[in-house]
Order: sequence, then C-alpha cells, then structure tokens
Amino acid sequence: MRDYYKILGVSKDASTEEIKRAYYKLAHKYHPDKGGDEKKFKEVNEAYQTLSNPEKRKQYDMYGRVFESAGTEPGFDFQWFWGKPDFDFEKFGFEDLNDMVGDIFGFGAPKRKKDLKKGKDVEIGIEIPLEATLKNFERKINLYKFIKCTRCDGTGAEPGTRVVECFSCRGTGYVQEIRKTFFGAFTRYTVCPECGGEGYRPEKPCNVCHGEGRIKGKEELEIKIPSGIDSGQILKFEGMGDSGRKGGKPGDLYVRVIVREHPIFERKGDDLEMRVPISFSQAALGDEVEIETLEGKKILLKVPAGSESGKVLRISGKGIPHFSGYGRGNLYVKLIVKTPKKITKKQKELLEKLKEEGI
Repeated sequence: MRDYYKILGVSKDASTEEIKRAYYKLAHKYHPDKGGDEKKFKEVNEAYQTLSNPEKRKQYDMYGRVFESAGTEPGFDFQWFWGKPDFDFEKFGFEDLNDMVGDIFGFGAPKRKKDLKKGKDVEIGIEIPLEATLKNFERKINLYKFIKCTRCDGTGAEPGTRVVECFSCRGTGYVQEIRKTFFGAFTRYTVCPECGGEGYRPEKPCNVCHGEGRIKGKEELEIKIPSGIDSGQILKFEGMGDSGRKGGKPGDLYVRVIVREHPIFERKGDDLEMRVPISFSQAALGDEVEIETLEGKKILLKVPAGSESGKVLRISGKGIPHFSGYGRGNLYVKLIVKTPKKITKKQKELLEKLKEEGI
C-alpha cells in the first residue's frame, strides 16, 4: 500500500497548509512539462487529492488505501489523473445512461464547463417622470458592484508576474477519478480543487484583489433611456454588470423603469387622457378653452356647442411617442360640466328665465 504521507514527505499530523506547500514543491519538481518524472507527478497528485480533502484523509487514516481489486472487500480505491477524458458520453448519445450512473454512484463524465469567470448580471430599478418619456435622454447612475482591479488590470496576478497553467489539472479544469466497486470500475470527473475548474492560476496573486481580478466598488455609468418607455419595461445594457473574475467577461445590467404618475395626465398605452372642467354656458354655447399639453405648452381646445358632461375630444399626436420611434399617441380630453354650488342673485334670476324658456 502506498504511504501518501511518505510520498509528500510530511508527518501524519501535518496541517492542511503544510500538505499544500509540500505538494506545490513536489509538483513543480516532477511536472512532465518541466522535464520531471510523470509517474512521480501522478503519485504526488494522487496523494495530495486524498490528504487535502478532510473526509478522504479521515477514511485513508482509518482504512488505508483499500479495495485494490474490484470485488474483494468493501471500500473504494481512488486514482487521480490529469488530462481530458477519452470518452465523451454525450457525443455518442449516452447522456441518459451517464446521468443514470451518475445519479446512483455519483460518477460519470463531467458536465460542460460553464464560464466560471463571467461576472453576474445586475438588476436595478429607476424612476422617471411621465414627461421624460417624450424624448430620448441619458441618465448617470452610481452602481455599487464588482469592478475591475486596477492594480492587476483584472488578471488576478501581481504586476510583473504571470498567469500559469494549473499543475493539478494541466489546464483542463478537472481531474479524473477511477473508482472500483462491486459493480465494476466507474470514472468520475470532478472540478479541480486547486484552480476551481479554471485551468489556470496566478503565479503570485494580486495584493489588492487577492487573485480575483476584481474588487467591490462604486462605478458611475451613463445609461440611455429611449422615448416611449413604459412603466415596468426592462432595458438591457451589455457588459455593465459585475466585472468577471480574472479578466472574464462582465455580466449585463438590467434596468427596470418605473414611470411616475402625473397629477393631470393619465397614460393609457401610448395615449394620454385628461379631464377639463367647463361651465354650463360653455357647454351649451360652445367655446375655446386653453389647456396644457404634457410638454408644458398651452393650446386652444374648441368645445362644440351642446357638449354634454363626459364628452371626449381627441387631439391627434399629443400623446406618448411610440417605442418604435415613429409617431405618437393621441391626447383624449374629457369635458366635465361644472354645476355651481353658489350663485349670485342675478345669476339666479337669469337661470329662472332660462328655466321658463325650457333650458
């Protein structure tokens, strides 16, 4: 049986940090790309993968490296390798079989590696007045998020040092484990514990971001809000989310726009509605009344003679611009005939005469 402690040259009560330092030293010495002994490199890697994992180390200390041959005694034998898997289950249509075996035993070919360096998307909400929907405009926002580390320029490596291939997985991002059971030998690919599945690591981590390539900070951004935007709509701004790890692609920024209610105008899609009070005489005889548009400009509205309370008049092209950028909605004016609560003696006399005339 191989003595993992002897292979790494550490005592049985060695700390995790001591085991890691010993591994790095030996891995550098025996790495095949450095002209080292490939067999020794595999042994060192195998020893480290077991002793650096608390559960595996505990099992190893209790039972040793048991189950050397399939079908002898209960237990497991772990063998670690670097490199790509030779057989791709998905390529040959065995995804279901691979998943089934993986669900039962926890083995199988690795899932397709995600972009582990990509930054997360960020979603925020902003509030704008109804008047702001009339034209395109730009707004500056201060966003607290992950930003690129300026010391290492996002690489995660201290200036003057390099980003190198991971010794454990040789740049693949995962290690291969062959496990023997009563049912036969099964292969499992797990994320490399040294580089977190990235395949590369900084030779010397940046002193500011500690190898992440990014830090938490505040960034001022300028976003463009198109005319015609409606409340609840979400705008996407590519690359304005969290910065990626170690130079990875940034996430996106999603801005949910809330349009505040207006005291005069009510929005109905791209149309606007407003209420305009008029007197009885204006309704009966007709008149021109001055009203205000959403732009703040005054226009004259012609009230037809004989208008009843609740009558709606349309003013074309005075609504909200269409989001497509072509044309505008309409403004609908609802006439409300006011009934006076207090009248003068003369007004009362005139109304009495109108009453006698059947009006």
